[in-house]
Amino acid sequence: METLINVCVGLHILGIAALLGGFLVQMKAMAAGEARVVPAMLHGALLMLVTGMVMIGLKQWDDMTVNNPKIALKLALLVVILGLVYVKRDEERLPGPLFGAVGALTTANVFIAVLWT
Repeated sequence: METLINVCVGLHILGIAALLGGFLVQMKAMAAGEARVVPAMLHGALLMLVTGMVMIGLKQWDDMTVNNPKIALKLALLVVILGLVYVKRDEERLPGPLFGAVGALTTANVFIAVLWT
């Protein structure tokens, strides 16, 4: 079971990398007002959602403790990120503050995961 959870953690990190990497690639375009959601951002957010849910299910199934408030906050942030990325995926340009919110929320999600023990 632990191996399966670790595989999910690895896939979860790949999802974060895809989402945050897509954001970082578009930062120069964001400064010019021409940022757009790339497919990697949507796929990364979906991968984060699926693997996160699987990890929580596996941990609860294995009677491991789960920090429910932490998971609820991370899920709420991810739902907002996923909503923004999904709704704006076909638009040519996104306003800088809206696109910046995706990066800020993703970064906040990472820091919550790492620092909240």
